[in-house]
Amino acid sequence: MDDLERLAELIRTRNRTEGEITAIIGRPAQIGHLGEYIAAKIFSIRLHESAVHKGSDGEFTDGPLAGCSVNIKWYARCEGILDINPAGIPDYYLVLAGPRADVGSSRGRVRPWVIESVFLFDALKLTEALRRRGVKLGIATSVAQHLWEAAEIYPEAKNGEYSVTEEQRKLLSLFRGDNVL
Repeated sequence: MDDLERLAELIRTRNRTEGEITAIIGRPAQIGHLGEYIAAKIFSIRLHESAVHKGSDGEFTDGPLAGCSVNIKWYARCEGILDINPAGIPDYYLVLAGPRADVGSSRGRVRPWVIESVFLFDALKLTEALRRRGVKLGIATSVAQHLWEAAEIYPEAKNGEYSVTEEQRKLLSLFRGDNVL
């Protein structure tokens, strides 16, 4: 029974923490909602009032992408997949990602909520490239590694369409694994 008592204690702690997170972001403490909140603060994105807006989570409010719609994702692991709704394609996908996935079983591995890298995809260009390769769009769409590399804006600036500012770098670094684990 010791493991169950300890597990119950840890769940109570997690529930208290999730309550505090919900108070800050105004939505349930799920990785998707949290990622939207973090991205909105760092990248000047106005989120839609409804969390179920078709195709996008909000739009950029300033900079080179001002007025463009964006779908924000936060994946605990960078596994080369992206959820794409073919019935609602935004202007951009902004993906916050944890560490690159290791090959093999996930059994016994932690999936911490950290941000190791950020990717910005032009959604139209991405979906056209995927369709040309015969990739089916939907949940867990497989995106080739070279497309991820070309879309990276943090920590390395490989996407020429958007440059992360020093302030944005500083804010993103708050969520790196070495700062939160």
